[in-house]
Amino acid sequence: MSLDTLTERAACPDCGAGVDLAADTGVTEIVVCPGCTAELEVVAVGPLTLALAPEIEEDWGE
Repeated sequence: MSLDTLTERAACPDCGAGVDLAADTGVTEIVVCPGCTAELEVVAVGPLTLALAPEIEEDWGE
């Protein structure tokens, strides 16, 4: 088995579905839940923890 195929699993904070991520996934990466299609952000890697990704807000220097 190569290192590229190693995965870790975390639970989606929205629907609870299992989300498989590469073992080298880093903090701040964005992934999509296969169960509910929510965008999730990796907030910790030890243990692997996901949170709903923040919405992108417009900021035009106002």
